[in-house]
Amino acid sequence: MSAPRQPGPGSDRTRLPLLRSLRYWSRSEDGQSVRLPAGATVPPLQQVLRRLALALLVLALTTLLVWLDRAGYRDSADGTVDLVDSAYYATVTLSTTGYGDITPVSHGARLTNIFVVTPLRVLFLIILVGTTLEVLTERTRNQVRIERWRTRIRDHVVVVGYGTKGRHAVETLLGQGTSKDQIVVVDPQKKAVDLATSDGLAAVHGDATRTETLSRAELHQAAHVIVAPQRDDTATLVTLTARQLNKRASIVVAVREDENVPLVKQSGADAVITSSSSAGRLLGVAMSSARSADVLEDLMTYGSGLDLVERGVSPGEVGHSPRQSPDLVVAVVRGKEMLDHADPRAETLRAGDRLITIQRAAPRH
Repeated sequence: MSAPRQPGPGSDRTRLPLLRSLRYWSRSEDGQSVRLPAGATVPPLQQVLRRLALALLVLALTTLLVWLDRAGYRDSADGTVDLVDSAYYATVTLSTTGYGDITPVSHGARLTNIFVVTPLRVLFLIILVGTTLEVLTERTRNQVRIERWRTRIRDHVVVVGYGTKGRHAVETLLGQGTSKDQIVVVDPQKKAVDLATSDGLAAVHGDATRTETLSRAELHQAAHVIVAPQRDDTATLVTLTARQLNKRASIVVAVREDENVPLVKQSGADAVITSSSSAGRLLGVAMSSARSADVLEDLMTYGSGLDLVERGVSPGEVGHSPRQSPDLVVAVVRGKEMLDHADPRAETLRAGDRLITIQRAAPRH
């Protein structure tokens, strides 16, 4: 993956990102479609229940204080204050309603109200107001977070479709060293979007054949695009839309049928993988040699044992044969042409060549 580009000093994205975020707070569609991975936060229901329990504890404590000092209070109805009257007085006092039918008359009761009940009243209001403000500002905070994410995301990977193909593509990217914050998933199904965010990825919920959906994924700033929807016609439309938004990104597409490969390439794909024919070939290999199929599966599963890796030629390899390389070289990429390991032109490596090699996977920690 290429290194992220730093925006220039004159870029609008480098000036006052917080103010820019607040300026876009009313773009409700982003808040509904763009989903960032959640941090280590307490679930909303648990937060509300926790605050409710704290408020009830404050109410119970105030009731107890009033009941213990009930002789210092007077009820205009019957002159005495029992436990129910104490709970009633605590409720109307903490909520600042204050009907005045029960009043503190002794010095002790009034001092308790000044130094104990009043701080409890403030605490009670903080609990209620804090819960209300958190509910009201959650959407704005989420929008600010999304806009801050937009100012940072560059040269990332957009994965269209988070089904079986998309998830395995993401697993391979992560195994190759791509960080999760450099991957954005686009999928029309909410269940898939929820799964992506639970996996720690940013995700966009929407139809990837629409320009605005891919724009929310910042595809015009992406370096790579993986298109893996369920249908070939969808893959073609997504590829065409993605290429119109981004002329420089490399686009890799998965289709089911071989007959759709030329159309997808004409739409702008750099590489097209046919899932059905690839699976058929693997089935044929497994029929004749199960061990050979295991090796192929190993090569296609990054980090499991043997890895198929493309790398540049090192200075010490220039001018030498691929057989002298520390890795097993199976092909040499020279310019736009790929030379088989047995091709005489690949006998001597040149500066700028790239090698397709088989390497043993590094141990995972």
